[in-house]
Amino acid sequence: MDLLEPPRVVERPQRDYLGIRVVTPFRGMLSTRNELISELSAWLLRQNIDDVGPFFLRLHVIDMSGPMDLEVGVVTPGPLAGDARVRPAVLPAGRYATLTYRNHSLRANRALIEWAAAQDIAFDRSDVAEGDLFACRYEAFRTDPRTEPRKTKWEVELNIRIVG
Repeated sequence: MDLLEPPRVVERPQRDYLGIRVVTPFRGMLSTRNELISELSAWLLRQNIDDVGPFFLRLHVIDMSGPMDLEVGVVTPGPLAGDARVRPAVLPAGRYATLTYRNHSLRANRALIEWAAAQDIAFDRSDVAEGDLFACRYEAFRTDPRTEPRKTKWEVELNIRIVG
């Protein structure tokens, strides 16, 4: 993992987005992410929507040994209409633990979680039957996946909303 920006806490404003939300097994999750980015990109083209970005992967509920409730989205300049598959939503405002990395998502997530624990920072999350439910946990792709197909080259900003 290349750590591009170290762990820290930042204040984030609310951001509108359009997204496609699915439940999929942890194994194969990244293939699902890639398919959803392609599907969302094609939908945006059909709707003549081009003032968007960045794309992101939002993890609503995490169960690494079972199903993952995730969403691929793209930030929009304001609220936009969707349809039955592509739905409008918001990334909530608040304080987030964050870092920016390239390559090795699991290592980056582990690094941020370990840093937060060492700083006594609590994530805005709860235990549910399906796994770990997060108020907002997402990876924003600073590199546009539509123009850079090599995932190992993507700059990714990892964000997890914190309590307080």
